[in-house]
Amino acid sequence: MSGDKQANLSELMPDLLALGFSEYEARAYLALYELSQATAYEVAKLAGLPKANAYSVLESLAKKEAAQPISETPLRYVAVAPKVLFERIATATSKRCAKLIRTIPAVSQSNDGGYVWTINGEDAIAAKMEAMIDGAKSHIWVKTEEKILLPHRDALRRAADRGVAILIILFGTQVEKFQFGAKSRTYLHEGNGIPVGIAPHLVTLTVDFEEALVAEIRAQGGSYTRNKPIVNLADSLLRHEIYFAEIFEMFGQPIQKTFGPAIIELRRKYLPAPQVAALESLLGLTASRVEKKSKLKEEKI
Repeated sequence: MSGDKQANLSELMPDLLALGFSEYEARAYLALYELSQATAYEVAKLAGLPKANAYSVLESLAKKEAAQPISETPLRYVAVAPKVLFERIATATSKRCAKLIRTIPAVSQSNDGGYVWTINGEDAIAAKMEAMIDGAKSHIWVKTEEKILLPHRDALRRAADRGVAILIILFGTQVEKFQFGAKSRTYLHEGNGIPVGIAPHLVTLTVDFEEALVAEIRAQGGSYTRNKPIVNLADSLLRHEIYFAEIFEMFGQPIQKTFGPAIIELRRKYLPAPQVAALESLLGLTASRVEKKSKLKEEKI
């Protein structure tokens, strides 16, 4: 096995260990898949396993349905194809987790509705978004940047197929990629989708008036809760974004004529100065031009 291939396979070890493989099982499975079919001796040699352990490790993989014997003399094994193996594990794990989600609250007096849970890491945030979307029963509201939401299109489509209403406030331009049927509506933020401040790194997601997620992808951190007052706060934020989106659809031109593109004159009052400068640069404006416009407006008044 080449050094590059060994390095690539070694990167898979943590994932296999997380799925319940022992280190020897993980190494043996990867070696067996590399060899197509092999004896315990051949697997041990490629995987760097003690020969005395090779037979028991392969038997263990067979019990996990990750490998199967194909001949007796000599005893040879083949690895079960990754697509078959890991889709089966994923399905079994999903069912097991769904059962636990249903059962534990039914037998426990504990109530986690008052807590705010910290979520660390981009993958964990994405997984929580996916779980919330998959669990939605009546509606999903989300405000975020299109690159953050693109990986969740399939989950959103599944939700729409279940009859879940979807409202999206989108930073970006690709509205057509987020259309999921009659009960789905996607608005470009303030009618243009121009990213403002740290918006390209943020996601606010609420589901069914029951749960909320707020996260900053750039910082790889977020918070999830079912705490009613905090969920209400997040819902209220998104509700006003939706109000403004519909207002902007009707009166976008007069609003921008009054307050400038991306309502820059309002944002200059309330955003941190570096974010104002970044937005002005994005819009092709300079501070002096905006100030001049404001002074002219004051003179007219």
